[in-house]
Amino acid sequence: MPGLAAEQDAFSLVRRVARALNRRVTDVVALLFNHRTAGSLGAVAGFAIAVVFAWKFLRPSPGRRPRRPAPKRPPATAAGAPDSSVSDAAEPAGDSGKVTTRQIVAKRLSGCRKVTCQLLGVVFEEKTPEELQKHATVRPSVVELLLEMSRYCDIYLMETVLDDKSEENALMALETAGLFRTGGLMKEKVLFCSTEVGRTSFVRQLEADFHIDTSLDIVSQLSRFIRCQLFISSMEGGQLAANVFNSPSLEQFFS
Repeated sequence: MPGLAAEQDAFSLVRRVARALNRRVTDVVALLFNHRTAGSLGAVAGFAIAVVFAWKFLRPSPGRRPRRPAPKRPPATAAGAPDSSVSDAAEPAGDSGKVTTRQIVAKRLSGCRKVTCQLLGVVFEEKTPEELQKHATVRPSVVELLLEMSRYCDIYLMETVLDDKSEENALMALETAGLFRTGGLMKEKVLFCSTEVGRTSFVRQLEADFHIDTSLDIVSQLSRFIRCQLFISSMEGGQLAANVFNSPSLEQFFS
């Protein structure tokens, strides 16, 4: 048997070591004592050393305790990247209003991460380019909603304008309402064009997942290219495409 053979080899090794030690010790003792006692003393010392060596060599090694597996850490999130698990998760009690809004935004957008939104009739009280030439007023009910949307997705605001004054009025109104204060919405993401065709081109070039508009023509043209759309109108949109929602206002859709 392999175990018996290994044990016999070990004993044989011990005996050879004992004989070698016996000779060494005998030589040393012979120098210290006479030749009569050297042999006996060397034998005794060699035997003692052999016993100690055999005990150390053949004694079983103590068992080792199994190691406990290290606790797993959750994977880190890349810096600067939107974290959907955090955005959609519930927060501690006492901030229930924002939790509800965040959950509704995530549910309504259905995973869409790039949103384009018209200003007139959606964000502004004004509904025509002519009114925008004179003034612009942000609807108070959409401010917190837009800020929450900007935390969840990449959002661009856009409008068809008649002149530079209209652009200035629009940007000033957005800034005064505090929509640029968090960094989610930026002036660089507010786009202007001179025709509705230009607004349609903006949406397609940005490759938006979700578009919000008051123009039925634009919504109809984009329905083949955009994953989801929201048509803002107090009247029914008629036979809208399956991927187009209809609501009287932005805040009612996200309520």
